[in-house]
Amino acid sequence: MAAIIGRTSRQALLVTKSGTFSPKANFVSFKGKNGKKWVVAMVGAATVGAVGVGAALATPVLAEGVELHPPKYPWSHNGLLSALDAASVRRGYQVYKQVCAACHSMEYLCYRNLVGSIMTEEEAKKDAEEVMVEDGPDEEGNMFKRPGKLSDKFPAPYANEEAARFANGGSLPPDLSYIVPARHGGEDYVFALLTGYCEAPGGIALRDGLYYNPYFPGGAIGMAPALYNEVIEYEDGTPATASQCAKDVCIFLRWASEPEHDIRKQMGLKAVMIFSFMLAISYYLKRHKWSVLKSRKIAFKK
Repeated sequence: MAAIIGRTSRQALLVTKSGTFSPKANFVSFKGKNGKKWVVAMVGAATVGAVGVGAALATPVLAEGVELHPPKYPWSHNGLLSALDAASVRRGYQVYKQVCAACHSMEYLCYRNLVGSIMTEEEAKKDAEEVMVEDGPDEEGNMFKRPGKLSDKFPAPYANEEAARFANGGSLPPDLSYIVPARHGGEDYVFALLTGYCEAPGGIALRDGLYYNPYFPGGAIGMAPALYNEVIEYEDGTPATASQCAKDVCIFLRWASEPEHDIRKQMGLKAVMIFSFMLAISYYLKRHKWSVLKSRKIAFKK
């Protein structure tokens, strides 16, 4: 590219009387308006050339050819008026509780959020009481353990970030409270990631503790495959295949990041109905009331 720019610049600087380029021609003078134009043209050509060289050098560094984009899946809640599958959300919470909670936290979700959407108040209380929460201080100034309550948040699997990294070979398991809207592709990406583990292709070497997943940026991921057939047993008897578990936990994570999902769509439908009614009233007022005032002629007497 540099050679092409150099040849072009030399040819541009050579001018003959006949209008054709020749190596014996005289150099162009940079005095006057024409000289300024030539200087601007040279600076522009050099800038374009530098940008082209930079882009050519940066292209091999990008790893976009290795990373796969997740396909679009027909989620039942993607419709304009479609609600989340409550049974799938409940099963997804079971997958998170028995599989994902061992490494991933959900620090922005409380047990009270489960009431009404996933389980009854009694079931949520019973689920919270299975966790011992540190509380205090008491009258003597000591911390103590107590059973969880509805107001408590989901327990974190590790005491701090350093402990989480040490237990996972230096990788930090992300918090799953808002993982679906935080990733490009949403639940499509999470589902593809959970079900996309495979053997690394030839020429790609992975260090110990890493696994190959083409949907993860770079391909090397520190999380081992967590879902496989019959990894858990669903309470409602649904076959717990790997794809079914991945689907349910994705819907649960969508609900966790947006518990008001169904209410928001209901409010949107009500708003459309109300504004449609107001639009009809506004049209009537414009045609039968405002039109009279608009066409009225005011005459001023001398």
